[in-house]
Amino acid sequence: MSPDLVHLSNFYLASNPTPVRDAITNYRRAFDENPHSFLDDNMFAREEDMLWRSVCAEAAEYVGGQAKEIALTSSTTMGLALTYNGLRLKPGQEVLTTTHEFYPHHEAIRLAADKWGATMRSISLYDSSFDFSVDEAIARLRAAVRPNTRVFGVAWVHSNTGVRLPMSRIAEAIADLNRNRDEADRILLVVDGVHGFGVADEDVAQMGCDFFSAGTHKWILGPRGTGIMWAKAENWALLQPTIPSLMSKETSAAWRQGRRPAGPTEAAWVSPGGFFSYEHQWAAAEAFRFVRQIGRKRIQDRIAELNSQIKEALAAMDHVTLYTPLDPELSAGIVTFDVEGHAPQEVAQILRENRVIANSTPYGVPHVRLSAGIVNFPEEIDLALNVIRSLKGSRSGA
Repeated sequence: MSPDLVHLSNFYLASNPTPVRDAITNYRRAFDENPHSFLDDNMFAREEDMLWRSVCAEAAEYVGGQAKEIALTSSTTMGLALTYNGLRLKPGQEVLTTTHEFYPHHEAIRLAADKWGATMRSISLYDSSFDFSVDEAIARLRAAVRPNTRVFGVAWVHSNTGVRLPMSRIAEAIADLNRNRDEADRILLVVDGVHGFGVADEDVAQMGCDFFSAGTHKWILGPRGTGIMWAKAENWALLQPTIPSLMSKETSAAWRQGRRPAGPTEAAWVSPGGFFSYEHQWAAAEAFRFVRQIGRKRIQDRIAELNSQIKEALAAMDHVTLYTPLDPELSAGIVTFDVEGHAPQEVAQILRENRVIANSTPYGVPHVRLSAGIVNFPEEIDLALNVIRSLKGSRSGA
């Protein structure tokens, strides 16, 4: 990362740390020297040596689950699409979601609902993100569920407000609503986890969700174009694979033998096939090792410290409207706000002109967005805050 800039858009796309860059370089060199043998040896020839297995193992260690529960994708978007498209929704069933979702989650639901003849409905979990109440959000969720609700799809962290939902509490509410439902009608909890994954010190596998999708090229600091899905075995069995996989001996053997694959769907069956940028996919293992070596708790605490510095300073500025809760338990690594007299896009541009990389959120109602990560220092935060302070009393175009 350029030391000449203050990088406060860490939610966006990671600059890879040295171990990840080195792994990408080494894999790429091996591919360029002998593409056939290197791919064949590490992807097809020896079941136990398939390099994607090391990625699944490292990811499983991070989420607190098992390698067989991990599917590899290229992004959060792909994972969500594979989930909803594969759920075999029935006509008349409903996917309940929120008005706080980002475009890919909304569209993954909409497209799948249209395909399967299901419906989609959105609710708001809060009126004021700054004063976000967990109890109110859960009460709204419980009140919104209908007998035909089959899925509740929700983002762990809302990228337009910075609100972080307590997913274990959401999962408990869903479990309670499921007590008197048949297994075929139970509400499934699908989570867009990308802006909590790599920020919050939580075991995804213990969170209580049914399906979890996240890119690993953001807060996990992984190679671009990498991501994971997580689910337990009984939930993978609910999915119909969308894209043929190259990570399962059973599916390819079934093709050769002219039969259907035996047994229920497994995570490996859902991992999309086709030739990927394998140097990136396989190097994702190094990213998980890197963040685990630092420690999830240390990373969470540092991100909370720096983003709290941003929030507390912004909350004290009377020309700023802050949207992200001050409580670090209710937020993550994203802070959004408005500056009086200036459009969000203009504020982001002014910050960039002062060497601070920021942006405005791409929602219908945009806000300025800052996002501090472990690459930042308090003095960099101060520089950004001073730019925002300097905008007091000024107007757009003045």
